Amino acid sequence: MLGFLKKLLGQEVPWEELKAKKAVVLDVRTPAEFKAGHVKGAINIPLNNLPHNLRKIKKYGKPVITCCASGRRSGMAAKYLNSEGIEAWNGGPWQEVQRQLR
Repeated sequence: MLGFLKKLLGQEVPWEELKAKKAVVLDVRTPAEFKAGHVKGAINIPLNNLPHNLRKIKKYGKPVITCCASGRRSGMAAKYLNSEGIEAWNGGPWQEVQRQLR
């Protein structure tokens, strides 16, 4: 299972390091999806709204863990945020992020 997740996410997420840095969890699903269930304390900014929220995200001054339903949108979000100078990691499905951050 772990090998599958690494392949899916395209990177090995340094969970312990991100927990220590109090990384921000950014859920890039739609508000309706977010409302149906999400990581406690996560911030919901849908993928298509990321460009309009860069200043806000940069102000957090912390690494970002992106999540969504499957890992596809969160992967796109992490790639975009990294290209804008924000340390971002694709956490994959929100349930996986929730499990890892317990």
